[in-house]
Amino acid sequence: MCIERYVRLFAGTMVLASVLLAHLVSPWFLLIAVFVGLNLVQASLSQWCLLVNVLQKLRVPPCH
Repeated sequence: MCIERYVRLFAGTMVLASVLLAHLVSPWFLLIAVFVGLNLVQASLSQWCLLVNVLQKLRVPPCH
């Protein structure tokens, strides 16, 4: 898999985990989903994403 797919997988997993935890534990866990959404908006506007930097250091191949 390439970096872009890992970013999508991570974001989707975090949102689903947040919703599940909000349902089972506390509605405050929805703040994780809000943070992920804000981070996706920020990354699309600034062209910078911390997860991409981490994956590059781990030598995950870029998408072509």
